[in-house]
Amino acid sequence: MRTVNVEPLSIRNAFRKNKRASGFTLAEVLITLGIIGVVSAMTIPALINRTQAKELEAGFKKSYSVLSQAVQRMQYEEGLSEDWEKEFGSNTFLPVFRKYLLNYVKCSGKLCVDSDMSVEGDSFKRVSTYKTYNKSQNVTLEWFDEGQMIMADGMFLMVNNSASQANNLVLTVDVNGIEKKPNLWGHDLFSFQIKSGKLLPMGHPKTTTDWGSLPCNVNSNARHNGIGCAYQVFQQKNYFKNLPR
Repeated sequence: MRTVNVEPLSIRNAFRKNKRASGFTLAEVLITLGIIGVVSAMTIPALINRTQAKELEAGFKKSYSVLSQAVQRMQYEEGLSEDWEKEFGSNTFLPVFRKYLLNYVKCSGKLCVDSDMSVEGDSFKRVSTYKTYNKSQNVTLEWFDEGQMIMADGMFLMVNNSASQANNLVLTVDVNGIEKKPNLWGHDLFSFQIKSGKLLPMGHPKTTTDWGSLPCNVNSNARHNGIGCAYQVFQQKNYFKNLPR
């Protein structure tokens, strides 16, 4: 009779065979980890930028819709004339306008102010941290200082309503709130002007300022650079994807 030798099965023998068949060397593991790290470094920042761009775009659209509807309701309910923006003297607009904005948080001195910002030091310091479109300057504050509001979703609204300026009704909104970056004009901070009872994005041909220009320029060092960016959002399909980093 033919004898067949069978190697005894043991845990030690099974482990030895599997180790020879499927093991990785340390060098192979390190190379693999290095490749994963390089790919992650290349893709994660792009994913973050795309996500932020979508969030800012959604916030812009929502903010513009909320403000536009409030302007229309105010004109209808108050029985205002076609050019009613000229009827409001200094610091008189926001007390009326807020009645047509739903779900806002009552201001306190440290968060925001109902009227002239110059009387509230803490709020002034918060707003003064905003920078221009290309981050080259802190923004000029004269367009933000006649009253503020915080909406329940965090949207931060600032009003320019100065009787000394002919084009005096400008609403500036931080679409994701002052507590959340980037806090840059033309990125999450946008300005709109009320003209003939309509809310127009600053930069629109019918909007004006005392400075004459409405820049939204990566090369501008003006302290109001970014005030004209709201109009560019409507003109450029990929505006938020192409923001300067």
